[in-house]
Amino acid sequence: MSFIDFAPTFLELTGVDESSSGMQAITGRSLSPILRNESQSRRQSILIGKERHDIGRPDDGGYPVRGMVQGSYLYIANFAPDRWPAGNPETGYLNCDGSPTKTLLLESRTNTEMNEFWAWSFGKRPKEELYNIILDPACMNNLVKDDEQANRIMHMQGELFARLRHEGDPRMLGRGHIFDEYPYADKRTANFYNRYMAGEKLKVGWVNESDFEEGPVE
Repeated sequence: MSFIDFAPTFLELTGVDESSSGMQAITGRSLSPILRNESQSRRQSILIGKERHDIGRPDDGGYPVRGMVQGSYLYIANFAPDRWPAGNPETGYLNCDGSPTKTLLLESRTNTEMNEFWAWSFGKRPKEELYNIILDPACMNNLVKDDEQANRIMHMQGELFARLRHEGDPRMLGRGHIFDEYPYADKRTANFYNRYMAGEKLKVGWVNESDFEEGPVE
Protein backbone atom coordinates (compact mmCIF):
# COMPACT_ATOMS: atom_id res chain seq x y z
CA MET A 1 0.00 0.00 0.00
CA SER A 2 1.35 3.40 -0.99
CA PHE A 3 0.19 7.01 -0.94
CA ILE A 4 -0.08 6.96 -4.72
CA ASP A 5 -2.88 4.38 -4.38
CA PHE A 6 -5.31 6.82 -2.75
CA ALA A 7 -6.25 8.72 -5.91
CA PRO A 8 -7.19 5.68 -8.04
CA THR A 9 -9.08 4.25 -5.05
CA PHE A 10 -11.16 7.41 -4.60
CA LEU A 11 -11.82 7.66 -8.33
CA GLU A 12 -13.05 4.08 -8.52
CA LEU A 13 -15.23 4.31 -5.43
CA THR A 14 -16.85 7.52 -6.66
CA GLY A 15 -17.34 6.21 -10.19
CA VAL A 16 -15.08 8.79 -11.84
CA ASP A 17 -13.13 7.64 -14.87
CA GLU A 18 -9.43 8.49 -14.77
CA SER A 19 -9.46 9.91 -18.30
CA SER A 20 -12.13 12.44 -17.38
CA SER A 21 -10.80 13.31 -13.93
CA GLY A 22 -8.47 16.05 -15.14
CA MET A 23 -5.65 14.57 -13.07
CA GLN A 24 -2.08 13.88 -14.09
CA ALA A 25 -1.25 10.32 -15.12
CA ILE A 26 -1.91 7.97 -12.20
CA THR A 27 0.87 5.58 -11.23
CA GLY A 28 -0.83 3.91 -8.26
CA ARG A 29 -3.52 1.26 -8.19
CA SER A 30 -6.91 1.07 -6.55
CA LEU A 31 -7.13 -0.44 -3.08
CA SER A 32 -10.77 -1.41 -3.56
CA PRO A 33 -9.98 -5.17 -3.76
CA ILE A 34 -8.64 -4.96 -0.21
CA LEU A 35 -11.79 -3.16 0.92
CA ARG A 36 -13.82 -5.97 -0.64
CA ASN A 37 -11.65 -8.54 1.12
CA GLU A 38 -10.31 -9.77 -2.20
CA SER A 39 -6.75 -10.86 -2.83
CA GLN A 40 -4.35 -8.45 -4.49
CA SER A 41 -0.81 -9.03 -5.61
CA ARG A 42 1.86 -7.52 -3.39
CA ARG A 43 4.35 -4.95 -4.57
CA GLN A 44 7.99 -5.94 -4.31
CA SER A 45 8.97 -2.46 -3.17
CA ILE A 46 7.63 0.99 -2.30
CA LEU A 47 9.31 4.35 -2.93
CA ILE A 48 9.37 7.13 -0.37
CA GLY A 49 10.58 10.71 -0.56
CA LYS A 50 10.70 14.15 0.98
CA GLU A 51 11.60 17.63 -0.20
CA ARG A 52 10.45 20.74 1.63
CA HIS A 53 8.26 20.56 4.70
CA ASP A 54 9.57 23.39 6.82
CA ILE A 55 11.41 26.67 7.09
CA GLY A 56 14.54 27.55 9.00
CA ARG A 57 17.33 26.69 6.58
CA PRO A 58 19.25 29.19 4.43
CA ASP A 59 17.17 30.38 1.47
CA ASP A 60 14.25 28.23 2.66
CA GLY A 61 16.04 25.11 1.43
CA GLY A 62 14.45 21.74 2.06
CA TYR A 63 15.88 18.37 3.02
CA PRO A 64 15.76 16.17 -0.09
CA VAL A 65 15.40 12.44 0.58
CA ARG A 66 14.52 9.46 -1.58
CA GLY A 67 14.20 5.91 -0.34
CA MET A 68 12.85 2.47 -0.99
CA VAL A 69 11.37 -0.23 1.21
CA GLN A 70 12.04 -3.70 -0.21
CA GLY A 71 11.43 -6.83 1.80
CA SER A 72 12.93 -6.38 5.25
CA TYR A 73 15.11 -3.42 4.29
CA LEU A 74 14.83 0.34 4.04
CA TYR A 75 17.36 2.16 1.85
CA ILE A 76 17.63 5.95 2.09
CA ALA A 77 19.54 8.42 -0.09
CA ASN A 78 20.05 11.85 1.47
CA PHE A 79 20.85 14.27 -1.35
CA ALA A 80 22.00 17.13 0.89
CA PRO A 81 23.70 15.56 3.94
CA ASP A 82 25.35 18.90 4.70
CA ARG A 83 21.94 20.30 5.70
CA TRP A 84 20.22 19.85 9.06
CA PRO A 85 17.29 17.40 8.77
CA ALA A 86 15.12 19.16 11.38
CA GLY A 87 16.19 22.67 10.39
CA ASN A 88 19.19 24.72 11.45
CA PRO A 89 20.03 24.82 15.17
CA GLU A 90 20.41 28.61 15.23
CA THR A 91 16.84 28.99 14.02
CA GLY A 92 15.31 26.54 16.49
CA TYR A 93 15.13 23.25 14.56
CA LEU A 94 11.84 24.49 13.14
CA ASN A 95 10.70 21.17 11.68
CA CYS A 96 10.17 19.85 15.21
CA ASP A 97 7.54 21.39 17.45
CA GLY A 98 8.54 22.62 20.87
CA SER A 99 7.89 20.27 23.78
CA PRO A 100 9.45 19.08 27.06
CA THR A 101 10.93 16.15 25.14
CA LYS A 102 12.52 18.42 22.54
CA THR A 103 13.91 20.65 25.29
CA LEU A 104 15.50 17.67 27.04
CA LEU A 105 17.02 16.39 23.81
CA LEU A 106 18.46 19.78 22.91
CA GLU A 107 19.96 20.11 26.38
CA SER A 108 21.65 16.73 25.87
CA ARG A 109 23.78 18.15 23.02
CA THR A 110 26.33 19.55 25.48
CA ASN A 111 26.11 16.60 27.87
CA THR A 112 28.83 14.10 26.94
CA GLU A 113 26.91 11.29 28.60
CA MET A 114 23.71 11.97 26.64
CA ASN A 115 24.66 13.80 23.43
CA GLU A 116 24.04 10.72 21.31
CA PHE A 117 20.32 11.29 21.90
CA TRP A 118 20.63 14.77 20.36
CA ALA A 119 22.60 13.32 17.44
CA TRP A 120 20.00 10.64 16.79
CA SER A 121 17.17 13.18 16.87
CA PHE A 122 18.64 16.34 15.34
CA GLY A 123 22.12 15.59 14.00
CA LYS A 124 23.12 15.49 10.36
CA ARG A 125 22.56 12.26 8.48
CA PRO A 126 24.99 10.36 6.24
CA LYS A 127 24.60 10.32 2.48
CA GLU A 128 23.21 6.78 2.54
CA GLU A 129 21.36 4.71 5.12
CA LEU A 130 20.27 1.08 5.20
CA TYR A 131 18.20 -0.55 7.92
CA ASN A 132 16.68 -3.96 8.56
CA ILE A 133 13.26 -2.75 9.62
CA ILE A 134 12.24 -6.15 10.96
CA LEU A 135 15.19 -6.59 13.32
CA ASP A 136 15.70 -2.85 13.82
CA PRO A 137 12.30 -1.14 13.48
CA ALA A 138 13.58 2.05 15.14
CA CYS A 139 16.33 2.31 12.47
CA MET A 140 19.18 2.77 14.93
CA ASN A 141 21.79 0.53 13.26
CA ASN A 142 22.85 1.89 9.89
CA LEU A 143 24.16 -1.05 7.84
CA VAL A 144 25.52 1.02 4.97
CA LYS A 145 29.15 0.29 5.94
CA ASP A 146 28.54 -3.43 6.45
CA ASP A 147 30.48 -5.23 3.69
CA GLU A 148 27.92 -8.03 3.70
CA GLN A 149 25.28 -5.52 2.58
CA ALA A 150 27.27 -4.06 -0.32
CA ASN A 151 25.39 -5.98 -3.02
CA ARG A 152 22.03 -5.17 -1.45
CA ILE A 153 22.87 -1.46 -1.30
CA MET A 154 24.04 -1.44 -4.92
CA HIS A 155 20.88 -3.26 -6.04
CA MET A 156 18.45 -1.11 -4.05
CA GLN A 157 20.11 2.14 -5.03
CA GLY A 158 20.21 1.08 -8.67
CA GLU A 159 16.54 0.15 -8.73
CA LEU A 160 15.52 3.27 -6.81
CA PHE A 161 17.40 5.66 -9.06
CA ALA A 162 16.25 3.88 -12.23
CA ARG A 163 12.60 4.19 -11.20
CA LEU A 164 13.05 7.84 -10.25
CA ARG A 165 14.62 8.60 -13.64
CA HIS A 166 11.78 6.76 -15.36
CA GLU A 167 9.27 8.90 -13.45
CA GLY A 168 11.15 12.08 -14.38
CA ASP A 169 12.20 13.04 -10.86
CA PRO A 170 14.09 16.36 -11.16
CA ARG A 171 16.52 15.21 -8.46
CA MET A 172 17.77 12.54 -10.86
CA LEU A 173 17.86 14.81 -13.89
CA GLY A 174 20.10 17.56 -12.55
CA ARG A 175 17.19 19.89 -11.78
CA GLY A 176 16.63 19.20 -8.10
CA HIS A 177 17.16 22.85 -7.31
CA ILE A 178 13.65 23.67 -8.51
CA PHE A 179 12.21 22.18 -5.31
CA ASP A 180 14.14 24.73 -3.25
CA GLU A 181 13.16 27.61 -5.49
CA TYR A 182 9.39 27.44 -5.12
CA PRO A 183 8.38 30.53 -3.09
CA TYR A 184 7.18 29.83 0.42
CA ALA A 185 3.47 30.65 0.60
CA ASP A 186 3.31 32.37 4.00
CA LYS A 187 5.05 35.71 3.55
CA ARG A 188 5.19 36.23 7.32
CA THR A 189 7.82 33.51 7.67
CA ALA A 190 9.16 33.19 4.11
CA ASN A 191 12.96 33.35 3.94
CA PHE A 192 12.92 32.96 7.73
CA TYR A 193 16.56 31.95 8.16
CA ASN A 194 18.04 34.83 6.18
CA ARG A 195 15.75 37.41 7.79
CA TYR A 196 16.28 36.08 11.32
CA MET A 197 20.05 35.91 10.98
CA ALA A 198 20.03 39.49 9.65
CA GLY A 199 18.49 40.61 12.93
CA GLU A 200 14.79 40.78 12.07
CA LYS A 201 12.53 39.90 15.00
CA LEU A 202 10.34 37.05 13.83
CA LYS A 203 8.01 34.86 15.83
CA VAL A 204 6.93 31.30 15.20
CA GLY A 205 4.31 29.75 17.40
CA TRP A 206 5.29 26.10 17.32
CA VAL A 207 8.72 26.17 19.01
CA ASN A 208 10.07 27.51 22.29
CA GLU A 209 12.49 30.40 22.48
CA SER A 210 14.93 28.06 24.21
CA ASP A 211 15.00 25.87 21.06
CA PHE A 212 17.16 28.46 19.30
CA GLU A 213 20.87 27.75 19.67
CA GLU A 214 23.05 30.81 20.30
CA GLY A 215 24.96 30.23 17.10
CA PRO A 216 25.76 27.67 14.41
CA VAL A 217 26.52 24.16 15.66
CA GLU A 218 29.31 22.05 14.23
